Amino acid sequence: MRHFSFRPALTMRGRTFKGLRGWAGKPLHPPLTDIPVGAYLLAAAFDVISAVGHDEEWARDFYRAASFTLIGGAAVSVLAALSGFWDWLRATEPGTQARRTVNAHAATMVTVTVLILAGIVVRVAAFWDEPSTTGLALALTLAAAALTVIGGSIGGSIAYNYGFNVEVAGDHPVWHRSEVDVFPGDEAKHPPAAAGDRRADDTGADDRASARARR
Repeated sequence: MRHFSFRPALTMRGRTFKGLRGWAGKPLHPPLTDIPVGAYLLAAAFDVISAVGHDEEWARDFYRAASFTLIGGAAVSVLAALSGFWDWLRATEPGTQARRTVNAHAATMVTVTVLILAGIVVRVAAFWDEPSTTGLALALTLAAAALTVIGGSIGGSIAYNYGFNVEVAGDHPVWHRSEVDVFPGDEAKHPPAAAGDRRADDTGADDRASARARR
């Protein structure tokens, strides 16, 4: 019995290109958001460490580290915002809960971006040479980090609760017992699940119906 399948997940063959949205099964928005989310949370941690140890020599190092981390995260967030906007425009329908949830996610993350940009301006224009994180800079970073967690949670619901940008679900061949890998676009070449297949029994008709509805 085989234990690993690398090529189907890594190949780009058979994947439909969707412009700024990325490729089928390889959307651009989720991985792009990982960088600013990680940056903003790390910056908050660095700022807290710097503020707590404000009398120490290393406090300035953590303050500078937080500042550069915020700048890097903000730069990548431009690409994340563009891909997210294209997802919103091309893949959500007005009047649906999905569109409203995407709106909530977008509004939260735009607020985060405003706070981050304000924080960067404060650091660069007024407090660049400070020996540790100032109170204003810390407040902006912590507020942005808290909203990042909320916005990320909303974004996760869009993917994991609503199946947004998910290419397969329910009775897909990758869930059938087989030694043969299924590559993107090859689903029709594989037979349906055999009777008694545990995954097919677990997913049930409701999952298969919802998967068809999303397509």
